[in-house]
Amino acid sequence: MSRRGAGAERGSATVWMLVACGVLALVGVAAVLVGAAVVARHRATSAADLAALAGAVRAVQGADACGAAARLAAANAADLTACTASADAVVDVEVSVPVRLGRLGVLSATARARAGPVPPG
Repeated sequence: MSRRGAGAERGSATVWMLVACGVLALVGVAAVLVGAAVVARHRATSAADLAALAGAVRAVQGADACGAAARLAAANAADLTACTASADAVVDVEVSVPVRLGRLGVLSATARARAGPVPPG
């Protein structure tokens, strides 16, 4: 082997390390964005569950079920996008929670929940 062949590869480890660091940085950013989306989905699910329960309690009492659900959703930083209360005090809600994903913009995580009294028997 000549020294010329060995010298042609000088510095290639630096280039490979830069590429590896770039890939690692992209994977890290992707993990953070996925984590933010998962957290927002859990927040939306919790807000929907709690809003449906609050609405069902008010529906059983004969009060404004969707108003109570909207107040509880707002207290959990969620927007109530749909609410229905049936005559048998079953409340269906849908909530939306904003997800800020940096340069990708603001998206929303949505969740639905249903609550009502348990039938006897």
